[in-house]
Amino acid sequence: MSNKLYNEVPSLDLSDFTTGTTTEKEQFVRDLGNAYNNIGFVAIKGHYLSDELSRKLYQIVEKFFGLSTEQKKKYEDPELAGQRGYTSTGKEQAKGHNVPDLKEFYQIGQFVPEGHPMKAEYPDNLWPTEIPEMAEIAKEVYQKLENTGVEMLRAIALYLELPENYFDEKVKYGNSILRAIHYPPIENPEALPEGAVRAAQHGDINLITLLMGASADGLQVLRRDGKWIPITALPNQLVVNVGDMLARLTNNKLKSTIHRVVNPPKEQMKNSRFSIPFFMHPVSQMDLTCLDTCVDEANPKQYKDTTAGEFLHERLAEIGLLKKK
Repeated sequence: MSNKLYNEVPSLDLSDFTTGTTTEKEQFVRDLGNAYNNIGFVAIKGHYLSDELSRKLYQIVEKFFGLSTEQKKKYEDPELAGQRGYTSTGKEQAKGHNVPDLKEFYQIGQFVPEGHPMKAEYPDNLWPTEIPEMAEIAKEVYQKLENTGVEMLRAIALYLELPENYFDEKVKYGNSILRAIHYPPIENPEALPEGAVRAAQHGDINLITLLMGASADGLQVLRRDGKWIPITALPNQLVVNVGDMLARLTNNKLKSTIHRVVNPPKEQMKNSRFSIPFFMHPVSQMDLTCLDTCVDEANPKQYKDTTAGEFLHERLAEIGLLKKK
């Protein structure tokens, strides 16, 4: 394991893993493991999502957030805890942060065929009637990112010396979320509550997050030495980071790195920012107990046993989307 301090997120080519030689595949696994040991983020090309499809979804998302507040609120249901449809500004805050983030978002969840036993696990997706093309494009993007995520998890499994398909059944019809985020223009920065930012520092809840290029800069990652470094996904790249569930499972061998979205410089405050992360979750029954191979005298077990569903429920309450019992 290297202790390198990265000044930028390492770039890897997923096709080295999916269609490369044995040597290329092994090198990809090593490089991915090193990056996830150190900074918790990588930039990936050679994935399954085309820039054209990404661009189409961004256009649709921009159209949705351009609707009136009254129109958008038709798709907001507090009973869904922000897991489907629209969530208005001021509803979500980072864990441990008492000021809500400056954002609104729209969430799309798993697509389960009618009659499948998992169908009852999830609420139906909500589709805005004003934008009929959203359902088809969003589903295609969701499934391309999900397929990419499966390959990433196969490489992670090999790095952890697990069977390559260890995660396959655990994420099949998992509780993954495609989240379209709008950070509105900041019209009056002086009037903001103290500490209000577009997204306060946080770790993601899930196994891994796949992020297609955002419409503007602002994403930053906290390096091991306490320095914040900026992250930008270039064309044809996805930024893929470790979430808290994977950190728990691996007893922090793989790092769920803290990240944030800072407010823009003054001259850009009147611009919106759009971002579309894909949060890859397993099924709720997945056991997140630390792997035996990641626990030893030098690295004692750091987390209590839990399932993915229990952990998600706890975290949704902590960030204000679910009422605490």
